[in-house]
Amino acid sequence: MTSPLPFSVCTLLLASVAFADENHAIHQEGAIVSSADASTTAAFDILAAHAHRDGHLVTFHMTTSDIAGAERPNPTGALGGAPVYSYVWPTSLDPATVGFEGDTGILALAATSHPDFDDTPLFDENNDGDPVNDGLLWHSHWVVLTPTEACGEGALGVRDIPEGETPAMPTTWPGLPIFVDSPGYTPSFDGPEIAVTVPFDDPDVVEGASYDGVTSALRVNADIHAPLLCVTHIFDIASGDLSLSGSLN
Repeated sequence: MTSPLPFSVCTLLLASVAFADENHAIHQEGAIVSSADASTTAAFDILAAHAHRDGHLVTFHMTTSDIAGAERPNPTGALGGAPVYSYVWPTSLDPATVGFEGDTGILALAATSHPDFDDTPLFDENNDGDPVNDGLLWHSHWVVLTPTEACGEGALGVRDIPEGETPAMPTTWPGLPIFVDSPGYTPSFDGPEIAVTVPFDDPDVVEGASYDGVTSALRVNADIHAPLLCVTHIFDIASGDLSLSGSLN
C-alpha cells in the first residue's frame, strides 16, 4: 500500500497548484482563445492571445500548442527571397502612437526571426560585439501592415516607403524603405508562451485598444523593394478572422 503524503507536503502541493491556476487565470483573463489545430505547425498553433497593462507597460502574450520560438526559418544566403517567421499582435492603435505617419495602416507588434539579414542595427542581441549578425535570434518590431496587391490577391505586406517620400518614422527606425521600427524590446519565451513587454509614454492611449494574435511567414521580395516584405503564409489567427476581438482594459 502506498503511504500517504505528510500533511505539510500535501499542503505545499495544493498551494503550488492554486498559485499556478491563479497565475494562469491572470494571464488568460480577457484572452482570445483558439482551439488547437493538429494541421498547423505546433509552435505556431495559437491557443490564446492576450495582453495586459501595468501602468505604462503593456505585455503582449501568445500561447501555442508546443514550444513557442522552437521553429526558425532556414537561411537562403541572400536578402532577396529571405524568409521570415513571425508572432504578430495586430492592434487598433494608430501608427502615430509609436511614431509612424498617422492613419497609414494596421499597427502591429511582431517578434521575428530571419537568419539572412539583421534589421536591428542599434542592438547586439547575441552580445558578440557585432550588431549586424543577429537576425536569427527572435527580436521585436513595430510594423504597419496594409493590403498589398503586389504581394498577391488579398495579401498583406509591410507598408513600403516610395522613393522620394519621407513619412514620419520612429527614432529607432532601422533605415529600411518600409514602415518598420526596431525598438529593442526582447521577446521572452516560457515553454508554449511568448511575451513582449512594451512601454508607452502615454498609457491612456492604449486604454480600450483592441488586438489579435497571428502567426505568419513572410518573405523579402527577390527584387528587394516594391514591395519589400510580403506576408506569404498565415499559420494561425487567434480570432479566426482578424477581427481584433481582444480588448486591452
